[in-house]
Amino acid sequence: MLVDSHCHLDFPDLANCLPEVLQRMQDNQVGLAVCIGVNLEDFPKVLALAESQPRLYATVGVHPEYTDVEEPDEDRLVALASHPKVIAIGETGLDYYWQKDQPEWQRERFRTHIRAARRAGKPLVVHTRDSALDTLRVLKEEGADTVGGVMHCFTENWEIASLALDLGFYLSFSGIVTFKNAAIVKEVASKCPLDRLLVETDSPYLAPAPYRGKPNEPAYVRYVAEEIARLRSLDIEAIHQATTDNFFLLFTHAKRP
Repeated sequence: MLVDSHCHLDFPDLANCLPEVLQRMQDNQVGLAVCIGVNLEDFPKVLALAESQPRLYATVGVHPEYTDVEEPDEDRLVALASHPKVIAIGETGLDYYWQKDQPEWQRERFRTHIRAARRAGKPLVVHTRDSALDTLRVLKEEGADTVGGVMHCFTENWEIASLALDLGFYLSFSGIVTFKNAAIVKEVASKCPLDRLLVETDSPYLAPAPYRGKPNEPAYVRYVAEEIARLRSLDIEAIHQATTDNFFLLFTHAKRP
């Protein structure tokens, strides 16, 4: 069994054909998927998906790219995270690619999420783009190692990977690892300790080869796992077993099917 640790099934590309998406998950041995919250306005849709399907879970958070949305506070995040189908806080983090000016508001929002995660006792789902050192600094300053989490869709180099691993975080790899020009990602996927490795789609984005350029979906996480197995010269079942075990070690509020 595989777990897609990060997807967006509430986005229109997937929400409009959910029965077919869920069937293809089953056909491709993807036993669970995590529907990631990106703002509070749409969180009810994310939670409804998780409540409607035993194979789906949810997270709650506000993505750093979202500016004109309800600003989260600790109490609200903790309250929403108390639902049994909500297994993590996020997607949160820092993004200096889209938001280059006055990033302090991002860092304060990120700190709010980390503090909420510590209070809720649930791990973090972390986004970082052009901001890796600041992301790690804030995680360390706020004691995020006490709850842990995952650096999702990891694309940084081995130096950054090592720092994240030292904080106790997991690294999650997406369809990018299948791209021919993704040498750095392939290197890190090869070196990452097997017991700290996760896989994801970030669907409907970042479809792996052979579906690059088309809408992504949880079923395609199998291609991520297959590429990592190839890079590490391992049997695909070893990647299935390790990434699934790792998922349940990190996301302790999720239940195995």
